[in-house]
Amino acid sequence: MQFLENYFKLSAHETTVRTEVLAGITTFLTMAYIIFVNPSILGDAGMPKDSVFVATCVAAAVGTLIMGLYANFPIGLAPGMGLNAYFAYGVVAGMGFPWQAALGAVFISGCCFMIVSLLKIREKIMNAIPSSLRIAIPAGVGLFLALISLKNAGIVVSSPATFITMGDLHKPAPVLAIVGFFIIVALDRLRVTGALLIGIMAVTVLSFFFAGNAFHGIVSVPPSIEPTVLKLDIMGAVSHGLFNVVLVFFLVELFDATGTLMGVAQRAGLMKDGKLPKNMNKALLADSGAIIVGSVMGTSSTTAFIESAAGVQAGGRTGLTAVTVALLFLAALFIAPLAGVVPAYATAPALFFVACLMLRELTEINWAETTESVPAVVTALVMPFTYSIANGLALGFISYAALKLLTGKYKEVSAMIWCVAGVFLFKTIYIAG
Repeated sequence: MQFLENYFKLSAHETTVRTEVLAGITTFLTMAYIIFVNPSILGDAGMPKDSVFVATCVAAAVGTLIMGLYANFPIGLAPGMGLNAYFAYGVVAGMGFPWQAALGAVFISGCCFMIVSLLKIREKIMNAIPSSLRIAIPAGVGLFLALISLKNAGIVVSSPATFITMGDLHKPAPVLAIVGFFIIVALDRLRVTGALLIGIMAVTVLSFFFAGNAFHGIVSVPPSIEPTVLKLDIMGAVSHGLFNVVLVFFLVELFDATGTLMGVAQRAGLMKDGKLPKNMNKALLADSGAIIVGSVMGTSSTTAFIESAAGVQAGGRTGLTAVTVALLFLAALFIAPLAGVVPAYATAPALFFVACLMLRELTEINWAETTESVPAVVTALVMPFTYSIANGLALGFISYAALKLLTGKYKEVSAMIWCVAGVFLFKTIYIAG
């Protein structure tokens, strides 16, 4: 225990081993869906699903372990939703890339990502973000989490007429999710340790009685990773039209992960007076390294997960939370049936509760100055409505620069923000998606 105290500086972060482990379990449970969803999506790109399952677990474990041991940050990493869909349906199905060449493009984007992290360009971008957008990022992440949680609970469903609408609240899933949400809020208000984890487990247990959930055992032997490991084709990526694909991967990886790291860091109280914590650049390096590892293993871009906010809310403050998540991903290689027994609607209440808490950041915006408040609102709203943190940041940066220019306040915009806004504008105009 003393080793853990000294290595992760638990006392300095006002946390304990027990709290960190519980937070790690909470984060893992909210992320565990990816080990089943990612193989399904990449399978549509012609990749062997069993091998992708192993690659997903290994990439998530390695990336998260680096985040915990090197950066001492309470963030879980795994192949990102959205990026895997772009990989399968945009690059492979839409552009005709072989999946091996698409993995090569992910590898190249990861190397570019690593370079901008090593040169601290990414850190400079984060430090240059104006206070209004800095405040809007965690709020936007919160709204994004809210939409994901409501969808997972079946409370919000798609509609051809109105895009989204209310789901059937007579079904067990949304009812159990609502019950779980009330349990979590009540326990948290009563300061019960592990409130989020208790809520998740309570809904899981109830699902066996009221939602037809079934137990399929505990242990299974993991399949071979050989069909996907080291199968990336870098030269194939170059020959198939490198620029468009890599630029999209790179920009989404850069700003999706950046927004997640900033949002979770702020929620954890790791940002002091709007300044990034000292270990943030290590977290950025860990994040970029995970992309390279994932592409070598045989999966789409590995990135920081916004679901990590659930673990932070459960008290996670150090890398011990991330190490716990990493070990659970490794265990998932052998206990996939047990990990799969937790339904999406059981973790949805925890995510929605965290979303509620993250929205309070909006109170800090200077609403009287519309050149600050409007870009902040654009950033926060576009994230959930386009299902992308990167899109929210893109339109936030563009609107911030445009409004400052049109109102003669262009001197308030740093050179870095002009560059970032310009890149996003170019990407929006020149590259679809």
